[in-house]
Amino acid sequence: MTSPTSVVTPERYATGIGSYQEWLAAAAEDKRPEFEKHYQAYEPKAEDIAAIKALVEQKGVQALVIGTDWCPDVWRGLPVLARIGEASGMPVRYFERDANKDIMAEFLNQGEFESVPTVVFYDGDHNYLYHFIERPLTANAKMAELRKEILEPAPQEDGPEKDAARAKYREATAAEAGQWRHDTLSEIRANLESKLK
Repeated sequence: MTSPTSVVTPERYATGIGSYQEWLAAAAEDKRPEFEKHYQAYEPKAEDIAAIKALVEQKGVQALVIGTDWCPDVWRGLPVLARIGEASGMPVRYFERDANKDIMAEFLNQGEFESVPTVVFYDGDHNYLYHFIERPLTANAKMAELRKEILEPAPQEDGPEKDAARAKYREATAAEAGQWRHDTLSEIRANLESKLK
């Protein structure tokens, strides 16, 4: 059940930005291409969308997304939620993190970090189901592997070698983005099905 002290009442949920296009219009102009790159590149798997659509129709599943426009995880993750919502009919409301610190405070990563995107799922009676933070577990594992392989051997002091290592790391994680978008939906589906079975 949603905590009776939660700031996310049905009325508050309804105040969120109601569409991806509205979110995009409110984002900084130089950040919009980052969102659109992931939005255009992502086509959710039909079987995952069918499963989410069934949960929306049977249980009224809806999502609240907390994000910012400067974060690479949000650039990749928020368009995934937009596509899921559009394809399945799942209502999605978007909240800018720094303008909604009270909501963010309820869903801190490890009770401490304001990690985004954070996606909170509710059923049709506004009962809390589960929340997803930042990126899928597969991405966390791969990023740890890439940090060990690329960043840890690099010099710790700033300079050309460290800059080159950072650039190589960014390229390596960017190459994984397509799979991570799919993994996001797969992980969300599995968790929702587990909560609602």
